[in-house]
Amino acid sequence: MNLRFASATILVACSPSIGFALIPTFPSSKESIRLSHGRVNVPFTRSVLQMVATPPTLTKTQTTINGDSAPKIYECDDELNECVEVDACDAFNCRTSLDVRIHDVWYDLSGWRKKHPAGAHWIDWYDGRDATEVMDGFHSTKARGMWQRIPKSTDENLKILDQLVPPTSEAQIAFRKLREDLENEGWWERDSVHEFKLIAIWASLAIGAVATAHSLPFVSICLISMFFTQSGWLGHDYTHGVDDFSNRLRWITPLCAGLGTTWWSDKHNKHHALTNEMGVDEDIATDPFLYSWVPDPENDSPLRKIQHLIFFIPFSALFALWRYDTLSVTINSVEEKRLGAKNELYLLMAHYALCFTLLPLSVFIPAIFVSGLISALIVTPTHQSEEIFDEFQHDWVTAQFESTRNAVTNNPFSEWIWGGMQYQLEHHLFPTMPRSKYPLLKPILQKFADENNIPGGYRESGEFEILKMNWELYKRVAEADPVVGSPSSRGDGQLGAINLGFSPAAGGFKIGG
Repeated sequence: MNLRFASATILVACSPSIGFALIPTFPSSKESIRLSHGRVNVPFTRSVLQMVATPPTLTKTQTTINGDSAPKIYECDDELNECVEVDACDAFNCRTSLDVRIHDVWYDLSGWRKKHPAGAHWIDWYDGRDATEVMDGFHSTKARGMWQRIPKSTDENLKILDQLVPPTSEAQIAFRKLREDLENEGWWERDSVHEFKLIAIWASLAIGAVATAHSLPFVSICLISMFFTQSGWLGHDYTHGVDDFSNRLRWITPLCAGLGTTWWSDKHNKHHALTNEMGVDEDIATDPFLYSWVPDPENDSPLRKIQHLIFFIPFSALFALWRYDTLSVTINSVEEKRLGAKNELYLLMAHYALCFTLLPLSVFIPAIFVSGLISALIVTPTHQSEEIFDEFQHDWVTAQFESTRNAVTNNPFSEWIWGGMQYQLEHHLFPTMPRSKYPLLKPILQKFADENNIPGGYRESGEFEILKMNWELYKRVAEADPVVGSPSSRGDGQLGAINLGFSPAAGGFKIGG
């Protein structure tokens, strides 16, 4: 495992397959790393244990056993039908194990990481961590049936891992039972009538926008803005989905929203897996235009002092930024020969060809910014007003409850325009479940929170109240003085993942300061 430690007493033990295993003994007391937005001038402490998402390679001298024989490691085929032992060392490097816990069993994924369809970095995130909820939540039935064929971690490594990683929590155990019950009851079956209604409304927006593009441009802007937003919500649902219906409609995201599924999966799935975790969740890395917590003076910007007054400007630019990132990632993906990247690029080209043909620029350009404003008003308040973490959260289930607040809509239009995002907690816990099931799931999760003593319980506020809470957060942060040592949203958090190069957000912007 690739481990980096800060300010901890460390014992060093030698393990042939894991290299030098670092076993920390933690200080007797440690300030909470969870950030409370009720206090903006809070002291920040760093995570004692920090894992780095880099390919697991060590020097040969570190992994040679007694200087006379190199260790073995596994190499697996694409479908995990066969895993064979190979020499861990070549002329230059030795590979270490990559140990991931799934349903309370540790597996060595080092021999399959490069074959993971979504990229090796996803495997690397979970080196020395529990990935059960991410494995169950994001993958198809076929994929979830493959991990049992992965070689298990060695007994030698298990002794180290058991000292490093907390045991499965009671909330996680209860959640896994809940998920199993819901699966057996058919909660992932799609409601075809509901899907047809959503698609019919969505298609009518496009028809109306094109019909009024020249005669009633203001009406056309409103219609095409909602069309782009709803294309995003439909694409969001179908890109998450693992059923055949979703697979057939995944083209909606690039063709109709102008957003790439490759970019979206890399960015958005990270947000789901590591919600509100500094340095890895791009959804909270909105500085220097908007700050969700008070920054260090080195990362500050003059814009922070007025962010509560100008928030609508960066909000409006959301779709434009996403489109730019989409094109950048898609072109790079084609060059890297990622699966499906060429088809995605063709669909994006078709999107712009259709838009420029059917809509005048005086309609198309404003619509991008209006749809960005609508989308940002929906996606930002459900997380930013809740807990933000600067270390990895081992209890994924509790962390989702603590970092998420639902919006209660009070009319049919709001229920539709929010696109299922008002049920943010339901979606985060069960991302592949059709959104038509979320209203029925709400009382079940409320009961779950009560029975499992989840801190803060099931959190929800009215749709306008939650927007007000988010604005008040921006205002509090704007009025506070910078805090020396405050974590950066890129590169100074628990992983520094955004700046490792996996993200178009790497490096960020610098304005003043």
